[in-house]
Amino acid sequence: MARAERELDIIEGISQILGENLLLEQVFQRAMLLLSENLGVQRAALVLLDPLSGQLRTFASVGLTPTEQERGRYAVGEGITGRVMKSGEPAVLADVTKDPDFLNRTGARSLGEDDGPMGEAPASAVSFICVPVRDGDLTVGTISIDKPLESEEQLAADARLLRIVAGMFSQVIRIHDQVRLERDQWQQEEKRLRDNLRSRYKFDNIIGSSPAMLDVLGTIGQVADSRATVLLLGETGCGKELIAKAIHYNSPRESGPLIRVNCGALSPQLLESELFGHVKGAFTGAVRDKIGRFEAADKGTLFLDEVGTLEPQLQVKLLRVLQEREVERVGDHRSRKVDVRVIAATNLNLEAEVERGSFREDLYYRLNVVTVNLPPLRTRREDIPALVEHFLERYNKENGRDLSRVSRETLSTFLRYPWPGNVRELENMIERAVVLSTSNELTPELLPLAIRMFAAQTRGDGADASIDGLSERLAEAAVRQYAASDGRVYELVIQQIERHLLKHALRHNGGVKIRTADFLGINRNTLNKKVKELSLEG
Repeated sequence: MARAERELDIIEGISQILGENLLLEQVFQRAMLLLSENLGVQRAALVLLDPLSGQLRTFASVGLTPTEQERGRYAVGEGITGRVMKSGEPAVLADVTKDPDFLNRTGARSLGEDDGPMGEAPASAVSFICVPVRDGDLTVGTISIDKPLESEEQLAADARLLRIVAGMFSQVIRIHDQVRLERDQWQQEEKRLRDNLRSRYKFDNIIGSSPAMLDVLGTIGQVADSRATVLLLGETGCGKELIAKAIHYNSPRESGPLIRVNCGALSPQLLESELFGHVKGAFTGAVRDKIGRFEAADKGTLFLDEVGTLEPQLQVKLLRVLQEREVERVGDHRSRKVDVRVIAATNLNLEAEVERGSFREDLYYRLNVVTVNLPPLRTRREDIPALVEHFLERYNKENGRDLSRVSRETLSTFLRYPWPGNVRELENMIERAVVLSTSNELTPELLPLAIRMFAAQTRGDGADASIDGLSERLAEAAVRQYAASDGRVYELVIQQIERHLLKHALRHNGGVKIRTADFLGINRNTLNKKVKELSLEG
């Protein structure tokens, strides 16, 4: 085949390679193998500038061992490759060993014992061609080949072809650099986020200096470094998820995933699929394989919230995973090993659930390796001022407000209030106050109705006396009216009071449920449920 036709075939082949794959190392190796097959190239190297070290590094090669490629490092201006990189001019050498800049840095060439291409007979000299790879006016790397010398004319033709190939590679290298830059930026952002999470969930940042909280911090500080299963017990809203995150981000698994599953939020069938995954065709709607949360949490932590609500059949499967450290997807017969640390949480008394037979005793003891009892807020009142300050700072920043003053009377109310919703209720109350504030002082008008009523009752002022007297008369009348309803007096009286309270509150707020729920200091879903139960619709 004529030289021109061969070159066209080579260029067409390399164009196809560039269009099929954007992984630079693979593209280069396939392109150079094509040159080796058609031109007898013995070795080829793609050298790029490492932006971190400032050195030239052999990024991809053909005909070099991994060790030889790793040795191919140069300073800009050093050796033939460094000279081409610095000057931007190609180097075309009939006998590379006679050039004073030849370093043989890779050690791939046996000086004085020239080898032929792909096992052929030795040639008299090894020619070397090194051309720059440009990105606009900037030289970003070099491509070099060596092969047995045939003739000066052939050498010049090979150099022209290699310059064309280098031009074709410039776009691929640009894309490679962009991908590398985006990957580095993503890794930096991931590190920043992880550092932020680690800092946010440091044990020192958990607010609580009461003896009960100090006991909690001491326990989780000891257990974090292990892989032991942890059971968090406590009322709703006392911070079980916060403690789970603190354990994870202060453990050797901090770089792994933290996956949360609310066991009470899904039906048993959906929860089984979520936890253990399923295979295609396992049930109607399973159109493809899906990994479960256990597999997703491999090398990390799985937080099982509301674990006390698990159905019996799921309790059996969970027990097997904890014992065998392997999962079986729904509809599959294969088991898959998982390396997962489990942190479980519940607001139920699991010992009582075991006695009633609704929770497996063996699973309870498997979960109960290390138990952490989180105290309700009413038993750690000394932590309330610090919590109030913390939530004010957070929600002021989020909402661009400056609610920074809390009167002594309001703080006294906070310290006396029983906080049935615990820290979550306190946090929601502070967020509400910040959003509704028009000054820098937390006034009683910003508090939910339940807390305002509690404050009025405990003040003993005129309003309190009036409400107290009315309540006493209502209670007396209710007892007389329902005297014949043994066992249902409380239920009937509370139902009547709720009905009238909600009816007048809705009327006061123009029938707007969101405003009414906020006025009463209850959740909107709770209001909707009560309205339906008490037949107040319409």
